[in-house]
Amino acid sequence: MNQAIRVVVVDDHQIVRDGLISLLGALDGIEVVGFASDGREALHVVESTAPDLVVMDIQMPHLDGIEATRFLTGRDPGLRVVMLTMNEDDDMVLSAIRAGACGYLLKGAGADEVQHAIRSAAAGGMVFGASLAAKVAGFFTGAVPAARADDEPFPELTDRERDVLQRIAAGRTNDEIAAALYVSNKTVRNTVSAIYAKLHATGRADAIVKAREAGYGR
Repeated sequence: MNQAIRVVVVDDHQIVRDGLISLLGALDGIEVVGFASDGREALHVVESTAPDLVVMDIQMPHLDGIEATRFLTGRDPGLRVVMLTMNEDDDMVLSAIRAGACGYLLKGAGADEVQHAIRSAAAGGMVFGASLAAKVAGFFTGAVPAARADDEPFPELTDRERDVLQRIAAGRTNDEIAAALYVSNKTVRNTVSAIYAKLHATGRADAIVKAREAGYGR
């Protein structure tokens, strides 16, 4: 007999969270071993339950799903994370995949779609809609779409990372950024470290120079 897929559900809306837990609990071969109401809580729940897969909402207070995914997959590269979203926002879903997610589910998806997504993701597959196929393929092959004049600078950064970089470029300290974003100082430090790595910046001063050259911090 195959071992059940151990799942943690993370969503700040109780109705959505409870509905998904109920749906998953009725499926053969899937066991819900924990749940959380925000990204920060998810870090502790995942650590204590050691699931195979996390169904993670993207937009949540305290710590959003993208940053939580980056932390969790950095700590455990084998963990599978499927993002839960209201709509197929290409940039947001791609940011999640860059953070280590293996796909997404639309809120309100039917039981068959949810079951297929979780089983495919747990088996090592990627789960995303046809509209994202070309972009995801380009991301994994290293291809970069031609830039447009109105493109957002630093496409390799997530929305949260760009927000933090804006504040860094404006001269804000980590403590000030943490207070403004209602997150912990440690979360800001981790985000700043990710920004340095992605921008190949040697430190804060170098990141500020790069950011201001792109128009940030003004």
